[in-house]
Amino acid sequence: MATKKVTITLDETLVEALAGAAEEEGIPLSRLVAGAAERELRLRAGRAVIQEWQAEHGAFTPEELAAARADLAAADAEYLSSSGASAA
Repeated sequence: MATKKVTITLDETLVEALAGAAEEEGIPLSRLVAGAAERELRLRAGRAVIQEWQAEHGAFTPEELAAARADLAAADAEYLSSSGASAA
C-alpha cells in the first residue's frame, strides 16, 4: 500500500496519550492513528448501510435494538474472555 506523509494538528494531551498507547503496543504512532482513521471510515460505512436499510424497511423496533445490544454485549464478553482484555 502506498503511503503519503501529511501534517495534522492535534491537542497536545491527545498526542501524548496516543504516543503512550502506540508505545505500549510497540507500533509507530502513525500506525496507531491510521488504524483509528480506518475504524472511523468502517463505522461511517456501517452507519450508511444501516440508514439505507432503514430507509427501505423502516426504523428498527425497540425489540430489534434490544436484541442487537444483547448480541453486541455477548460478542464483547466473548472477545474479552478470549483475549485476556478487560472492559473499559
